[in-house]
Amino acid sequence: MFLRPGRSSVGDSSQASDQSALKPVEIRNIFGANLRQLSARYPSIAGLCRDLGINRTQFNRYLSGESFPRPDVLHRICQFFGTDARILLEPVDSVKPVSRDLLNHPEISSFMGQSATNFDESLLPSGFYRFTRQSFIDNTKAILGLVLVYRTDGFAFVRGFEAREAMRQQGLPEDGTNREFRGIFLAQEDGVAALIARRGAVTCSFNFLSKVATFDNNFWEGYVTRTIREAISGPRASRMVYEHLGTNTNAILKTARQAGLIENDQIPPFHRRLLRMDHPFR
Repeated sequence: MFLRPGRSSVGDSSQASDQSALKPVEIRNIFGANLRQLSARYPSIAGLCRDLGINRTQFNRYLSGESFPRPDVLHRICQFFGTDARILLEPVDSVKPVSRDLLNHPEISSFMGQSATNFDESLLPSGFYRFTRQSFIDNTKAILGLVLVYRTDGFAFVRGFEAREAMRQQGLPEDGTNREFRGIFLAQEDGVAALIARRGAVTCSFNFLSKVATFDNNFWEGYVTRTIREAISGPRASRMVYEHLGTNTNAILKTARQAGLIENDQIPPFHRRLLRMDHPFR
């Protein structure tokens, strides 16, 4: 039997016992001290009260430890400062910020947290990319597509659309909602990895890309794998190439028009060289 890391029933029960012994006046004093510390970041208490939607006189009573807020007001305060109700019972410095994203969950934050998701643009710049890979549906053809890599809230995301013909061959709807896929990039030792899926899908793809030494430093090569069982009908993994198009509007629009299943001789020359379609992927 394994114990979950970082959990201690003895320590938890001891802390709970200490907190249950606190008197109301002590709780008000702890909360008041915490609120004063949190409020010190703001130049104007009047402006802070307006942002919180709390009467200034009442807010001053919280600050002085004369009273503590109703549950709905406490929730509003916690949401505003990015903390939780523990500020009633514990010094704010000991209350770790509430994490609302999976990769920063305390169980894995030291393994796949901010260091993996918040990486420099030199590793993979934001913008449009032309990509190519072998088709999983028809291994005599290739896929050419356009994706957008963008950053929001410290994360690097990717968005694109599956080829219409590939969806048609699988008997899937061809509308934009069903063809759209999105994913998130994670920094790796020698490149970036991505988990990508269509909306509501129960399968996804794993991608890895590493920068290729070129004159413009705008190519990445790697591979993509599908999360499906082994099958005789088609491959589960394929080499893949990303080309950063930057602000080249003509190349972006041309790629958007050409996107889909293509013959091998239609693969852009340098992409074809990196894909090595005649050599099995290992």
